[in-house]
Formats: sequence, C-alpha cells, structure tokens
Amino acid sequence: MEAAKSISEDLGKLVLRLTVAGLMLFHGVSKIEHGVAWMAGPLAAIHLPAFIMYGAYVGEVIAPIFIIFGLYTRIAGLVLSFDLFMAFVLVTHSHFFMLNPAGGWALELDAFYFLGGICLFLFGAGRISLGGLKGKFN
Repeated sequence: MEAAKSISEDLGKLVLRLTVAGLMLFHGVSKIEHGVAWMAGPLAAIHLPAFIMYGAYVGEVIAPIFIIFGLYTRIAGLVLSFDLFMAFVLVTHSHFFMLNPAGGWALELDAFYFLGGICLFLFGAGRISLGGLKGKFN
C-alpha cells in the first residue's frame, strides 16, 4: 500500500510540474518572440531599473525548463512564483477585485501559476525527474 502511495505521489508531482511549467513556457516563448521592452514603463513607474525586465526570461523560460526536467525544482518554483508576483505588482494589481467575462476571478491564471510555483517549492520534483528524490534542491 505504501509503495502505491509513493508512486501516486510521484506521478502527481510529475503532472504538476509538466502542467505548471509547460503552460508557463508558452508565456516565455511569447516573450522571446515579442520581447520585454514594454515592461520598462511599468518598472520605471515604481522606480525600478529597466534591466529587471530581462528577469521575465528567467521566470518564464529558464525556470520552467528546470521544472519540466525536475532539476533544482524547489528553487525554480520560487523563481516562477516571484515572476508572477512581479507581474501582479507591475501589471495586474488593478484586476484584483475584478471578474473575467466568464465570471471567474480576473487573476485566476496568475494565481494558478503563483500557487503552482509555491507547490513545486514545497513538494519538490519527486522521483520521476532527472534530479530524483536525492537530487539537490528537489
């Protein structure tokens, strides 16, 4: 019974990793295709230097790749969550008390990625990963 629970938990971690990171990677590819220069204005509005906009590539391309492969998953999960926190601070904070046209919370996708990153930090990658259970920061 314990072995079945362990396999189930590792499969659940794999599904979580592939879902959160795989979907976030689409946002990263969009940033690669269209750039991040638009972020300079929102960063300047809160007195942050423009070079911080390149962190979006770390949070939306590099961290998801690490998460998918199960390497440094805990750190990558925090990086992904921080990326979403910055998106909230810079862009989406005004939607906090709004609903989308379908009646859901306007920030539900942001919340999914943010909390998914937190879950990855807490759970780690599991055995079905390149890092394995004893992998560093997994």
